[in-house]
Amino acid sequence: MDIFRHIQVVEREGELLARAAAEAGSDAKVPTCPDWQVRDLLKHTGMVHRWAAAFIRERRMAYRLGGELPDLDGDGLVEWFREGHAALVETLRAAPSDVQCWAFLPAPSPLAFWARRQANETTIHRVDAESARGGQLSLIDVEFAVDGIEELLLGLHARKKSRVRSAVPRVLRVRATDVPGASGASGPPGPSGASDASGSSGSSGERIWTVRLSDGPPVTERGATAAADGEVSGPAARLYPALWNRLPFPQVTGDPTLAELWREKSAIVMR
Repeated sequence: MDIFRHIQVVEREGELLARAAAEAGSDAKVPTCPDWQVRDLLKHTGMVHRWAAAFIRERRMAYRLGGELPDLDGDGLVEWFREGHAALVETLRAAPSDVQCWAFLPAPSPLAFWARRQANETTIHRVDAESARGGQLSLIDVEFAVDGIEELLLGLHARKKSRVRSAVPRVLRVRATDVPGASGASGPPGPSGASDASGSSGSSGERIWTVRLSDGPPVTERGATAAADGEVSGPAARLYPALWNRLPFPQVTGDPTLAELWREKSAIVMR
């Protein structure tokens, strides 16, 4: 996905988040983040939006902490969130494509990094806000869901900070089952019931990742590059928030302890 598309996602998802938060009320519990109420969600995401925009706007070349959280609540807090979100969108749109600033994942450019990172940050927290409000969740575009899975597996969990570790080497397969025009290598079931890599072509419409678990950070490869001990799979728009621990995995096959390990250890530490 390109920068323009990511900025569109930031704009849309922030608007949906603000609307859901206002409807839920700041006292509402956030089921997907059990320690939070909606006020905590708004303060966190609003601070992150301002933090991200400052790196771009001020051309910051080194990490800095985010600002202080506001002493606001209710409608005033929602409006504070909206202001920070609008400023982030404007900053992303106005920035030159070659802007130089700090970023913490590999990307074609710092602007590409921040547009993608904030698109995912805002989308996942929009899911939180809508979960607090109740009712049906807004749809996630399949292309963006796949892109978000890639950022999570190949970016955030490739860092030393990832706590998804296994004393005994294991392999987790992640399979999105509904990606138009996609294909991936897959094979017959392995010893645990998950797919094995035998060199055959995968079904059209699937996108596959192989996550090698060990006592170090996970190593993710595109395709079915090794026999899998366990697999999580489903439509991309369901699999994406599930990998962020916002929804149950649509389907788990093979060794279920790998899905449980992911649930227990995959919370992201950004810095």
